[in-house]
Amino acid sequence: MCVGLPARVVSVNDGTAIIDANGAKRDVRAELLDDLEPGDYVMVHAGVAIAKISSDDEEEGNEVLGLLNIS
Repeated sequence: MCVGLPARVVSVNDGTAIIDANGAKRDVRAELLDDLEPGDYVMVHAGVAIAKISSDDEEEGNEVLGLLNIS
């Protein structure tokens, strides 16, 4: 079984993003996603941001995290 982790993007630089996953900050690869910006919410698997959950909408992002019981 594969498990993805939802997280908020803190910063993006040269194909790498710093994410905040419930207070834990990590570097992940972000080459798969176009137009990734700080404030976006992403799904992360095996150190790679694989999908955007929400774009720059903190309320929607927090709702998604709440539904997933993360925040």
